[in-house]
Amino acid sequence: MSATRFAPSPTGYLHKGHAFSALTAFETSLRLGGQFVLRIEDIDVTRCRPEFEAAIHQDLAWLGLQWETPVLRQSEHLDDYLAALEQLRDAGLLYRCFATRKNIAAAMLSAPHGAPEGYRGAPLAPADEAARLAKGEPFAWRLNLAAAQAAVGPLSFHEAGDGQRGEIVVDPASAGDVVLARKDVGVAYHLAAVVDDARQGISDVVRGQDLFEATHVQRVLQALLGLPPPRYHHHRLIEGPDGRRLAKRDRAETLRELRARGVTHEQLRRDLGFAPAAYG
Repeated sequence: MSATRFAPSPTGYLHKGHAFSALTAFETSLRLGGQFVLRIEDIDVTRCRPEFEAAIHQDLAWLGLQWETPVLRQSEHLDDYLAALEQLRDAGLLYRCFATRKNIAAAMLSAPHGAPEGYRGAPLAPADEAARLAKGEPFAWRLNLAAAQAAVGPLSFHEAGDGQRGEIVVDPASAGDVVLARKDVGVAYHLAAVVDDARQGISDVVRGQDLFEATHVQRVLQALLGLPPPRYHHHRLIEGPDGRRLAKRDRAETLRELRARGVTHEQLRRDLGFAPAAYG
């Protein structure tokens, strides 16, 4: 059975960009004859709010979408993500990183001009690490990318969306040693997403082109954890009048605001390039 998913974080109200992504994932599920799954990615307890989660359900219902129940909420499955983190740690693929954002910014600036790679750290000597832990210094768990790539060897993923298509060779260098867990928000998006995609049997990940690069490191994590890789469909991004992609942080007009000024879901579908719904 095939399955797609829409996996928003309840950190604000949905806008037209979210509607385009949800509709694209839903239409893909219909085309494949599979299921459409809603997942609430609410592990960032510092920013997620219940009112935003309730609004997600309201907005998707207004769009005429139907999804499988019960809906998975990541905050209810933290032990599963921590178990995956422990598996990677036991394999010697993680290290404690005590660097601050200021330290990391300085390190990136000192890198060779035009270097495409993300931040690369290194495990501390045991005595130094013990001293920092004794002082109670905060740290993040980072993936040792060099060790991870050596463990899994060459990888690829199948892309069927906009832009590049076919088998894409995995090259996670631009991500560097990504953070997989830290104290303030627990486990990171990359880890929770791959665990849940496998748990929910997601065969086709449909999401925005802005997450294309994230696929490289997620494919590495799938291989390390022995999880099946889905197919990927990265779609175009919806832009505002200023030519910038719509984003919560820029206060893009929300679906709630569109409804309030009389826009119907049929009008929105046309505006986003979708044919009239044959469901709902």
